[in-house]
Amino acid sequence: MSPGVRRGRPDEPGAAALIAAHHAHAHAHTPTDSVFALDAGGLSAPEVDFFVIEDGGHILGMGALRRIGGREAEVKSMHVTETARGRGLARVMLRHLVAEARAMGIARLWLETGSMAAYAPARALYASEGFVPCARFGDYPEDPNSAYMTRTLS
Repeated sequence: MSPGVRRGRPDEPGAAALIAAHHAHAHAHTPTDSVFALDAGGLSAPEVDFFVIEDGGHILGMGALRRIGGREAEVKSMHVTETARGRGLARVMLRHLVAEARAMGIARLWLETGSMAAYAPARALYASEGFVPCARFGDYPEDPNSAYMTRTLS
């Protein structure tokens, strides 16, 4: 069976564990004041669409879209379990999020990720999928530990 993406709930057991791992990774590689990851409550907000990627009933990754006004949304909480990395699951999730955004009529996607070496693979993935560096957006502060990226959807 191949991995599939579906709508998820942040409070379901596999997702809750993945959110905890995502926060642990962020706090291990980023100063606390520079961690902007959403918790389960934030991922359950009405403006957030939360997705999981699973294989054989096991949740291996997650991602979310947070609508930020007009025809814009932010990619949030992209994370794949350590044991499932290297299988292309993050790319599968990102492409799914882009397709969902298009279906919602979103014209521009934004994201914030870390600027440190631990986040280089994420930045490379985003760049390979058409995201380009940009200035900070929304309510994010100027932060040397953050890298901001955007992509126009056609």
